[in-house]
Amino acid sequence: MKRFIGAALAAVITVGASAATAQEAHTWTTEDTFDNVTFAVQNAIIGAGLVVDHVSHTGDMLERTKDAVGGTKTLFTGADVFSFCSAQTSREVMEADITNFQFCPYTIFVYQTPEDTDHVTVGFRSYEQESMQPVTDLLTGIVKDALMLD
Repeated sequence: MKRFIGAALAAVITVGASAATAQEAHTWTTEDTFDNVTFAVQNAIIGAGLVVDHVSHTGDMLERTKDAVGGTKTLFTGADVFSFCSAQTSREVMEADITNFQFCPYTIFVYQTPEDTDHVTVGFRSYEQESMQPVTDLLTGIVKDALMLD
């Protein structure tokens, strides 16, 4: 799978956290193309033995409906959200705290903006609950696999 990813993906990757509205998110930025990164994320999810339940093409939807809702700005050149679940990790975190049910399915987002077409951002939301650490570890591993880190 990794041989399909352009060499630029590994060339420049910035790791950090950024605000995602009121909730923090774990994010990584790369100089590869949006298509390469979404392909890599989907393959990393599958490579972890998981099934992608849904891909939300949020950027396409926002662009398609821009005029209808009075929008004037193109927000993304690409923005997809991958939804999936892990039976093993979900059981672990829900046995620790049954209310962790609210966080399943888990998601990884990939986006690129018109203001910065040289970079693609990949990430997932932060979970404040200590009992959600296994999910954070799972998602971090998937993103690192997709971006060929470690």
